[in-house]
Amino acid sequence: MKKLLLAICLAALACPMLLPAQDLSAKDREKAVKHLEKTRKEVFAATRDLTPEQWNFKPAPDRWSVAEVTEHIAAAEDFLMDMVREKVMVAPARTEATDLGALDDLVLQQIPDRSHKVQAPEPLKPANRFGSPRDSLKHFQESRTKTLAFVKKTEGLRQHAVDSPMGKKLDAYQWVLLTSAHSERHTKQILEVKADPNFPKK
Repeated sequence: MKKLLLAICLAALACPMLLPAQDLSAKDREKAVKHLEKTRKEVFAATRDLTPEQWNFKPAPDRWSVAEVTEHIAAAEDFLMDMVREKVMVAPARTEATDLGALDDLVLQQIPDRSHKVQAPEPLKPANRFGSPRDSLKHFQESRTKTLAFVKKTEGLRQHAVDSPMGKKLDAYQWVLLTSAHSERHTKQILEVKADPNFPKK
């Protein structure tokens, strides 16, 4: 009997441990909602009352204008949330032990950090897909409203996880945080453009 128990224990240690799926707490859900609302306000505050010259000013030929950054923010919201709905929410559960709270915080700290520059993927580069900066903002507003509804109403946001550019598996909740943090990152980029000494005064 003892040998049988020992064999079972050794077999369990040799196999990946399937972790019990965790439910999203009301506190975490509210955290995401508040962050999404905060970063939405920041996008609109950073782009308020700009003239055409200010929208289209480029600090350098290889840098984006405020209009281009705003288009990217709107396009990325769709891109990321479509991936969450279509891929993350049908992915397998985690098998590795993870401090979810610490990983949540890491997403919110690392993604907005502009000290690490990355190239946007080709589908998310500016292409005037919305027609005007105002239409980019309108599209962003509509997409962010859908993102908020998703995080408020969707169950199972901790039940699935996929690999991410951070080198860690992120669950659907964490991808929502990443989406919000992504708009924060590029709002900072808008502020950098506006802080350029050659940015038009009007």
